[in-house]
Amino acid sequence: MIKKGSYILGLTLLVLVVSSGFITIETEKIEGFHLADNEVMLYHVPNQYENEDVVVLKVPHVGKTFHGFAQKMAYKESRGMLHLVNPYGYMGKYQFGKSALRTVGIYDFQEFLRNAAWQDKAFQALIARNKWELRKEIAKYSGRIINGVEITESGLIAAAHLGGAGSVKKYLRSNGRNGFKDGFGTSLSSYIRKFSGYDISHIKADSNAKVNLE
Repeated sequence: MIKKGSYILGLTLLVLVVSSGFITIETEKIEGFHLADNEVMLYHVPNQYENEDVVVLKVPHVGKTFHGFAQKMAYKESRGMLHLVNPYGYMGKYQFGKSALRTVGIYDFQEFLRNAAWQDKAFQALIARNKWELRKEIAKYSGRIINGVEITESGLIAAAHLGGAGSVKKYLRSNGRNGFKDGFGTSLSSYIRKFSGYDISHIKADSNAKVNLE
């Protein structure tokens, strides 16, 4: 009887020891891989465009307003960098060529790169000129679908900023078969899509729009 009781007691103790061993293994904390119940781990894995020295900018959400149109254009063209001159010589946050700047009345290119107000005024003047150049196309093609993209006034104006009003006319008249791409491979159709549906109606068509430098 005593032997049987001792056996049962010994078996019980063995089970407790083994169980406590498993509990120790399960709750052992390995530094850096476990969190307390009230802790949250937040981390960021850089994507292919990021590294430790690069800050990726984000465009504030301002809706389909003219302000939104201008901000998106500046971000797409230059990431909003006022002083940028690209390898093809295009300048400023909206990336103007020198001939376009002369057309809207700007000849001091160094001052242009320093002057945010000039750049914004040049952008609006070019929109007014392109609206005039494309006035018939805007009236005729708005609402149509070409290459799966709806044609809108703001989309056409953005495409004209990229490739010129003449290229936009060729694109529309060829039903999207004659498409322009810039030196970086950006197409008219991509700009027509990206900048679709913005309200730029307050800028009126003007064949002779100039920048007021005062």
